[in-house]
Amino acid sequence: MMFVWPKELKALGLLGMNSRNINYIARHNPRHLYPIVDNKLLTKTAALAAGIRVPELLGVIESNHELRKLPEMLAPLNQFVIKPTRGSGGKGILVISDREFDFFLKTSGSKILQSDIRRHVNNILSGLYSLGGKPDKAMIEAMIHYDDVFNEYTYEGVPDLRIIVYKGFPIMAMLRCATHSSDGRANLHQGAIGVGIDIQTGKSLYAVQHGKRIIEHPDTGKNFSELCIPYWPEIMRLAAGCYEMTGLGYIGCDIVIDKHQGPMILELNARPGLAIQLACGLGLAKRLTFIDRLDKELMEQDADSRVSFVMANQLG
Repeated sequence: MMFVWPKELKALGLLGMNSRNINYIARHNPRHLYPIVDNKLLTKTAALAAGIRVPELLGVIESNHELRKLPEMLAPLNQFVIKPTRGSGGKGILVISDREFDFFLKTSGSKILQSDIRRHVNNILSGLYSLGGKPDKAMIEAMIHYDDVFNEYTYEGVPDLRIIVYKGFPIMAMLRCATHSSDGRANLHQGAIGVGIDIQTGKSLYAVQHGKRIIEHPDTGKNFSELCIPYWPEIMRLAAGCYEMTGLGYIGCDIVIDKHQGPMILELNARPGLAIQLACGLGLAKRLTFIDRLDKELMEQDADSRVSFVMANQLG
């Protein structure tokens, strides 16, 4: 393993976990505002009130007593997603892409029964996937049909964008692409691919899997150098608007692009991870410092103006 001196890491502008926790999360994210992002139902409610598009909510199961309603809720649905309202890291998310007789088909093609779904929902309610293991609620959402531009950049799963927003300014972005090894999930620690995205243009910069740089998707062979994210200005505005929506100064915005409805907020994170720096081949520290040094007048601009500023300037 190669050793890197602290001075070298500082020169690269890499943000460490302690600095992130103390200087950014603790300082700019008041704890009383955490429920807005830690609870996906509250996030959805706040987003709709702010005019921000989110996946359609199809139903909620709040207790074991309500499990009896599950067959009725699922009866008209061929495609849907079940997730815990207070889950993290993609845990507890079940995606159903079709039905075949008595079976429900996952995106991987594997088949499960309604009894399996009931068991999964019961696990969600018991807090198996929630933050702190507390009892939770299960929400049923419409399935996202991702934009055709991503057909060869993901495998058996919906790709999503993670954008770091600091004081209302989008400062770093990556696309997370599912793979066979990640079981169709867009989580880097499970084997998904992180593709760094240029914050000004929406074009790919760099791609990593398991912390190592790659050129092509391992399952499709598609070269990541050709990737350019559609709707980029709109996506940037969506992310920037989450600052006013939540009141949080340092957040991770997860955005998906539906082929029929365009970009929408999937969820928000008050403690976004640092792997985005590996995906982009860039450090967050310099960009955070750049934003801190902006004039007060620039800091008080609306979301559209902040996005225009970011897309027109190099952030350190």
